[in-house]
Amino acid sequence: MKRFGILGAGALILSLFIGGASRTTARADSCGPCDDRGGDDAETRSKASRRVCWKQNGPGGPRCRCRTDVDVALLGINDFHGQLSTGRLVAGRPVGGAAVLASWLRTATTADEDRTFIVHAGDHVGASPAASALLQDEPSISFLNMLVDDHGRFNHGVSRRSNVIGTLGNHEFDEGRDELLRLLRGGNHPNGPFLEKRWRGAKYPSICSNVFDKATGRSLIDPFVVRRVGHGPEIGFIGAVLRGTPSIVTPTGVAGLEFRDEADSINACVKALKCRGVRAIVVQIHQGGFQASYTGPTSPTAGVVTGDILGIVSRLDDEVDVVVSGHTHAFTNAILPNANGTPILVTQAFSASTAYADVRLVLDGCSGDIVEKSAAIQTTWGDEGPGLTPSADVSELVAAAEAKVAPLVSQVVGTSSAAITRVESAAGESALGNLIADAQRAALATDFAFMNPGGIRADLDAGPVTWGELFTIQPFGNSCVKMTLTGAQVKALLEQQWGAPQPAAGRILKTSGLTYTWSASAAIGSRVSDIRKGGVAIDPLASYTVTCNSFLATGGDNFTVFNLGTARSGGPVDLDALIAYVTGLAQPFSATIEGRITRVP
Repeated sequence: MKRFGILGAGALILSLFIGGASRTTARADSCGPCDDRGGDDAETRSKASRRVCWKQNGPGGPRCRCRTDVDVALLGINDFHGQLSTGRLVAGRPVGGAAVLASWLRTATTADEDRTFIVHAGDHVGASPAASALLQDEPSISFLNMLVDDHGRFNHGVSRRSNVIGTLGNHEFDEGRDELLRLLRGGNHPNGPFLEKRWRGAKYPSICSNVFDKATGRSLIDPFVVRRVGHGPEIGFIGAVLRGTPSIVTPTGVAGLEFRDEADSINACVKALKCRGVRAIVVQIHQGGFQASYTGPTSPTAGVVTGDILGIVSRLDDEVDVVVSGHTHAFTNAILPNANGTPILVTQAFSASTAYADVRLVLDGCSGDIVEKSAAIQTTWGDEGPGLTPSADVSELVAAAEAKVAPLVSQVVGTSSAAITRVESAAGESALGNLIADAQRAALATDFAFMNPGGIRADLDAGPVTWGELFTIQPFGNSCVKMTLTGAQVKALLEQQWGAPQPAAGRILKTSGLTYTWSASAAIGSRVSDIRKGGVAIDPLASYTVTCNSFLATGGDNFTVFNLGTARSGGPVDLDALIAYVTGLAQPFSATIEGRITRVP
């Protein structure tokens, strides 16, 4: 059984302390001072270690032995999404950007660098602003390369001692496995080179335990890595991505890949790690939950955690100590029990460089197990502390990336009379969603258009509108697709906005060319009524032309009715359609919530 406490939460340390026999030795009560044996090694001399003594039962009876506890820091980020540049605000204050984040992370690194690990929980790239995305997200990988210590290596980051470890998120699959592996392992893109004449990939490893090649049955990338803490114990890091990835990325991006159950895959790796004597285990998973945010160390009285991460944690092996999560772009800092009641520390640090999880661990230098653990979610303020001095080398990288794309990004394509946002009405309609759907319907001159809300990545500010702003809103490069659906299929499509595997609150498509009503109290599958085109009810037997993006056209976000569309033809890239539409509007232009979607009890 594990013995551990939460740093800074004394009462909980006592309540969670599990006494009795160790998993490797039988321990008796604490004893008095022991001789300072082995005191010449670097581990003993470290200021970060503490001498602890206890009695250990052996063949000759109890004897006094010394243990060195080892302090370790995990600095967790998630959902970076290529946020190289500054400009984000929290509570009206500047936060984040790669150079500010780097300064915070470097400051948080312990004096003994080999006791600090920077870990990310996926979506480091994808859905990125232009400075990263137009350069195939290579600058975002280069940013992490700059944080890698002297042990880092190109060619999969094979060193057993490098300090940065990544995993995969759903957006890492946006352009398919070949581009994912090129980005990590090296090789110039057909449109490159970009900032580097020869792209060599990542100097750190990425791990994922639950994605397999269907043809070979082999893991797409290494499922886990082991890192030694100085000359002391080892920590196992296991990666995973949400099993539902195929339903939220373009199907061609995951063709030939199998996404297996997260907990089962993680537990299989735990078994392998235990066989090689690794007792401290950290999971990096691109799946998450939600919790009311707070400052300071992990609190046993903090608000409850909700979301998909709960079901995964409940099924994890007792040996898992920490879960660094992502995907929901939210806050988590909690101790969650698995099905056996074993407490597991779970963190998530918002998104896009605005925060990181500062996880502090104490490892038993003898057993190698984690005996204390706590975390704090630190906002990366740009106007205080380390943020006042952004890392110079990362600032230089960001400036080079911004300069490379500036000629295109800075072009003004229109003027907005007011901010146009993704904020939804109670019915699920948004002003920005209306604008984008209208643009796509106009591009292919169809009866209707549908836009997935997850594909709208930012709001539009009032004033001059640049190409770069519109790219940030629609960064995926999906093409517009024209197809024909019957009226009955349009209704079936709208009904797919609710019900598993959609989120509990539903996923409301943004529409153009039609209006409809839905009832929150009606049974799933029978919520939609009064679908109209130009004020006239649609005919279930009639055919209607429809525009959607290529992600939806192949059933993305579980809208499988699009797979039934006939008479398909391709159109412009969604971004080009939006730019052309905005350019053609009377200036300054606006967009509002118009009542296209009505919600009734």
